[in-house]
This record gives sequence, structure tokens and C-alpha cells, in this order.
Amino acid sequence: MDYETPLFFHVMSYATEADRDVVDMVSGNPDWGSPPGIAEGLHEYADLGGEDFQYPPSEGLAELRAEIAARRDVDASQIVVTNGGGEANYLAMARALERDAGDEFLLTDPVYPYYPGKTKMLGATARYVPVADDGTLDPAAVRERASDDTAAIVVNTPNNPTGAVYDQATMRELVAVAEEYDALLVSDEVYDHFDFSGEFTSALAFDSDHRVVTTAYSKTFAITGFRVGYAVFPPELVDVAKTRHMLTNVATTRPGQYAVLNALHDTDPDYYAENRKLLESRVETFTDALDAADAEYTSPDGAFYVMARFEDYPGTLSNVERLVDEAGVAGMPGEAFGESRADWFRFALVTPRVEEAAARLADYFD
Repeated sequence: MDYETPLFFHVMSYATEADRDVVDMVSGNPDWGSPPGIAEGLHEYADLGGEDFQYPPSEGLAELRAEIAARRDVDASQIVVTNGGGEANYLAMARALERDAGDEFLLTDPVYPYYPGKTKMLGATARYVPVADDGTLDPAAVRERASDDTAAIVVNTPNNPTGAVYDQATMRELVAVAEEYDALLVSDEVYDHFDFSGEFTSALAFDSDHRVVTTAYSKTFAITGFRVGYAVFPPELVDVAKTRHMLTNVATTRPGQYAVLNALHDTDPDYYAENRKLLESRVETFTDALDAADAEYTSPDGAFYVMARFEDYPGTLSNVERLVDEAGVAGMPGEAFGESRADWFRFALVTPRVEEAAARLADYFD
């Protein structure tokens, strides 16, 4: 089977090899630092030795799963701790196909590129549901495209790349559509701590055997390199997911889980609030510059991405490279996220140089 290398790697390599200074707005690596509990947890773990340096339980440390279960109001037996959100999504999408209730995944357009990649890897078929200009997803549009072939409806809220946040009514209806067509709603909620609107609602708010929630601590605690995430499955689906996880990865990093558990216990709510405030400020700074450049753009209600379109300058890969060479700003081409925004760019606001990047873009398009 042929796999396409994600465009992220190409753009990041191109920016790194550029002959000038470049502001990286490609990757979603938070720059604001982890809470103290992460490093403190690692120091504590380093002193344990012995059995604590060996394989953890495949489904995750019991203490971490219990903490997650208490916070999410689910049973710990429903939780599989995974190698980041990527594996959590893989397990959920694979589980949807293993139910023999269809072989098609409904994805949004624009879409996070790894969902179509996993769809192809799993041998499923992708069918796309367009979203509104502001990123809003209409459940009626999902229902219109759903069928007996629908194995899963895969959504991401807060959304990458649009910044849309799906509210309670939307999530309730998405769960209902999944139930109606005997599909799984796979709700990727990795940006749940970056909701500026106050409207975010987890799919876990609705009791259903037709929804799986995936997430990770990568963005929440600014630890993208730790690879600690988890999925919450309905009770009747979790055992096979645990087996696939064991066969694929054996287990997830023990020191990473230990550090995350420590941070969950010790992190003050102000940490999350301050990071949201920082991002809201960056959104304002960046979109002010886009106004100065007469660009059309999305105003995110969550996550930390802005999509923009410049007149007579479509968001192709070649124009991304031109922005790197001529403006010193690296973004992502819209074509990486589907057909509907192929002439847009996507910028990640996880750099302390957002103001500098904004000024460069405003000057370039002046």
C-alpha cells in the first residue's frame, strides 16, 4: 500500500534548511513550558528504580487510570492509556471497523491530515462533510451523508485547523447520528483545555455505547514528546482495543505516565487559565496583522491555529515555500487539510515570535 508522507515534514524541513531566519508556525509544539509537576514527577520517578523501571500494565498505570476515571466520570476499565492522541485515534478508528458495521469514515473538510492517513492505513473509505466558513459543523449535514456503510464519524473539538468549538447541542446530535446508523462517534478532544468560548462539550457528557473519546496531555501540559494520551471506550468495545494496543505498542512510557499523574495532582487551575489568556492575546495580535494585510481569516474559539487567505496568493505548497524564503514565516498549505480550504494557509500560534511573524506578513502583503 502506498502512503503519502505528511506535508508537515516537508515544510518543517524546508524551513529548517532555509538560508534566513524563519518563524516556525507549522508545528503544534506549545512554547509556554510545562507545569512544575511534570519535572518534579520525573525526578521522583528517577529515584524509584527496580520494578518501577520495568513494563507498566499495558492499559496504563492503575493510579493514572483511576485519576482519569474520576475526572471524566467513567469506569477505569474503559480507559486505555496510549502513545499520545495519535494512537488513541488509531485504536478508536480500528475498533469502529472491527464492529463490521460499515467500512466508511465520515470526516470533516477541512480535516486534520492524520485522520485521512489512518483511514487509508486501515483500509477504510473516507467521505467528507463540509463545515461552515467559521468551522461550525452542522449535524444535519453529517446525518445527510451517513449511511449503513458508516463505521465512524471522526471529529475534533476544539478543531485543528479551524479553531471551531462544538457546543452541547452539536455533540448531542452527533452522538444521535452515530446511534441512528450504528456507527461510532470518535471525538478527538486533545485541545479541550484551550476553549475560549466556554461552549466546549465533551462527547462523554452523553451516555452512549456509540462514542469513543480520545485525548492526550501533549498540548495540555506542553509535553508533545512524552506521548501520553488515552481513549475512553464503551465497556463492550474496550477489551479488543486493549489487545490491539498491547500487540502494537506493548505499553506506554512509564516515566511519562508517572510525571503526568504527578502534574494532575499538583497543577493549579491558573496554569490552564494563563495559557488560554496567552493564546487569546496571540490570536488578537496575529489577526490584527492579517487585517492590515487585507486577508480573510478564521477567528478561533479554541485550540491555537488560524487559517488565512491572501488575495491572489493561494495557499499552495510552492507559496508556503515562498513565504519561508521571502517573508521568513513558515505556515502550512491549505491543501494539507482537504479541498475546501486548499487556497488558505494555516498558522500555529505556539511561538513567542507571533508578533514578529505578524509584522513580517503584514509587511510582505502591504
